[in-house]
Amino acid sequence: MTHGFEQPHLEYAQLWPLLVVFGVACLGVLVEAFVPRSRRFGLQVGLALAAVVVALGGTIGVATGLPALQGAHGLLAGGGALAFDGPAVYLQGLVLVCALAGVLLFAERRLGAGVSAFAGQAAAVPGSGAERRTASLEHTEVFPLLLFAVGGMMLFPAANDLLILFVALEVLSLPLYLLTGLARRRRLLSQEAALKYFLLGAFSSAFFLYGAALVYGATGAMRFASIWSVAASADDAGDRTLLVIGIAMMAVGLLFKVGAVPFQSWTPDVYQGAPTPLVAFMAAGTKVAAFGALLRLFYVAFGANLDQWRPMLWAVAIATMLLGAVVALVQTDIKRMLGYSAIAHSGFVLTGVVGLSATRIGGLSSTGAVLFYLSVYSVAVIGSFALVGLVRDPGGEATGLSAWEGLGRRSPVLGTVMAVFLLSLAGIPPTAGFIAKWSVISAAAAADAWAVVVVAIVASLIAIVSYVRLLLVMFFREPTLGTAAVTRPSPLTLGVIGVCAVATMVLGIVPGPLLDLVVKAGVFIG
Repeated sequence: MTHGFEQPHLEYAQLWPLLVVFGVACLGVLVEAFVPRSRRFGLQVGLALAAVVVALGGTIGVATGLPALQGAHGLLAGGGALAFDGPAVYLQGLVLVCALAGVLLFAERRLGAGVSAFAGQAAAVPGSGAERRTASLEHTEVFPLLLFAVGGMMLFPAANDLLILFVALEVLSLPLYLLTGLARRRRLLSQEAALKYFLLGAFSSAFFLYGAALVYGATGAMRFASIWSVAASADDAGDRTLLVIGIAMMAVGLLFKVGAVPFQSWTPDVYQGAPTPLVAFMAAGTKVAAFGALLRLFYVAFGANLDQWRPMLWAVAIATMLLGAVVALVQTDIKRMLGYSAIAHSGFVLTGVVGLSATRIGGLSSTGAVLFYLSVYSVAVIGSFALVGLVRDPGGEATGLSAWEGLGRRSPVLGTVMAVFLLSLAGIPPTAGFIAKWSVISAAAAADAWAVVVVAIVASLIAIVSYVRLLLVMFFREPTLGTAAVTRPSPLTLGVIGVCAVATMVLGIVPGPLLDLVVKAGVFIG
């Protein structure tokens, strides 16, 4: 992170991956309006895949020419409203990798008897004749909605301005609210989850916007570097109080998106009720984008107010880890268990955030530790939810714990791959999760956040129990009449699961290349 040493370069060519995603999303809307329904599915899948692949290639191109990865500061674009430095470009690339997996899972049709996991007609009342008549239809609007969410996620960690940060928050959130309510089966549960997500998200966005207004009132600045400069030299007690209140209120919006305590209540409900392909994408992509925005906001804009916000994040990290790990122990639905697991993992990422960007652990900054953790968590959670979608009974997905009894014996391959993901989420070697947890805990220890370190270790031990319990159910209980079957998916889902499983093991055994990359990428510009 740099402040005041040198004016970063202003560039606009870095925007084109974002423009590709938003442009194809708009094109997808036109497809919905003018292309016959029978031809939309393949066209929308092709457009979404092309957009994500082209944007990912463009992001890699931006990264290779980025001064931040060559020892300089980085680039500003959009009149300084966007910052393209190591963390921003790395997280944009990670979001696009999650989006690629998301598109492939969205396109899966074999698991649903020839149709996708999304409702054929969103307006049809659950259980009505209209819903039965539209049971064979495809809801192809999900692909442009996905791309709009991806565009917001790419914009979020690069936002260098309070207004752009709020716009990115809304652009990524609104499509997710809609997609959550589009599950083909268990429609009422899905719609209930969408309503909860929307209402709580609206409240958190209001807090965020009001906090941004207070920060602007206290500093008279919108750009992050300007806020840092004004806050560092502010002497007026009233302005400092206003600034602290603004920081706290903005934190509400960001902590809601990552599912941190006390703003976590939506997470298990949405994970249980939303279509599983969406949950796989959302669980990874939203965390990546939101933590990127949180890192930039607190390190670059509010870095001069460390004493005001650091104790708050300590408390939030401790409460989040403990609540997520403990409540996961009593869950009987696997999607809810993974939802509480996601809450605990938000606490572990916050453990790295409180380590501060200037801290070094053998060359790895706390920012780099967070980037590595987000990468490892993303592949494990996408793979685990993709596997959950394969386990079915006559009513659809079977997510009850009793339906998984003996499943590892009946389907050893699924059981083994699921074990890899669960062990990584638990932080057990030789999976990548062990290196990830070690890195963020080491970052907190180097910053003398010993209370957070102790709780992180305790919460890790508690969380292991919930993962091991599922493994015991799968491998050490006999299959019963209630045990669900494993449906064979198309190569799309198999490819996602295979790549995630291989990445989880390879990053645990040979983490060096990715660690070297996040060391180079873990530098913000101010």
